[in-house]
Amino acid sequence: MSDEPADAGDGRPTRVAVTGTPGTGKSTATDLLADEYDVIHLNERIKGDESLWTERDADRDTLVADLDAVREHLGDWTGVLDSHLAHRFDVDRVVVLRCHPEAIEARLRERGESAATAEENAESEALDVILSEAVAEHGTESVYEIDTTGRDPEAVADAIRAAIEGEREPSAGTVDFMDYI
Repeated sequence: MSDEPADAGDGRPTRVAVTGTPGTGKSTATDLLADEYDVIHLNERIKGDESLWTERDADRDTLVADLDAVREHLGDWTGVLDSHLAHRFDVDRVVVLRCHPEAIEARLRERGESAATAEENAESEALDVILSEAVAEHGTESVYEIDTTGRDPEAVADAIRAAIEGEREPSAGTVDFMDYI
C-alpha cells in the first residue's frame, strides 16, 4: 500500500475493506450501502468460482481461499470489499466490525454453524485476531473499528459510511472483549 491513500478525486478512498469475524454483520450492513457504493461480497464470489479456492476444510466446512487468485480476479477494483478476508488486500481504508463474542456465537449457531466453529470464531473475536491482522497490514492510521453489539444494521451502515466519508477518525484498539476469555 502506498503512503498516500488513493481517492476518487473527492477525498474519499477508492478501496475500502469491511472486515471482521464471521457474525459481526458485514454483509448485512454493506447490503444497505449498495445504492451508494460498489459493494463486492467477496465470500460469495469465492464460493461461486472454484478457481478462487484451493480446498475444502472438512473440519470447518469452509473453503480455503487462494488469495493470489482472488487478487487477480478482483483486478483493478474500486468500492467496498466485504469479507473476513478483505483486510488481506490492497485497500485505502479498513473498517473492522466487532461484536461481543457471545453475540457472535449465538448468531453463528442461528446460521447453522457447528458449536465448535461458533466457539472458535467467538474466541478469535475476543482475541482481536482480525483487528490485529488489519493493523499489522495497514497501520492504525487506516483502521476504523466499529462495535456492532446491540446496534441495528442501519446504524452499523451509517458508521461504515462515516468512516468511508472521512467523518470519523481512525479508531483501532477501542473495542475490548477480553472479559469473554
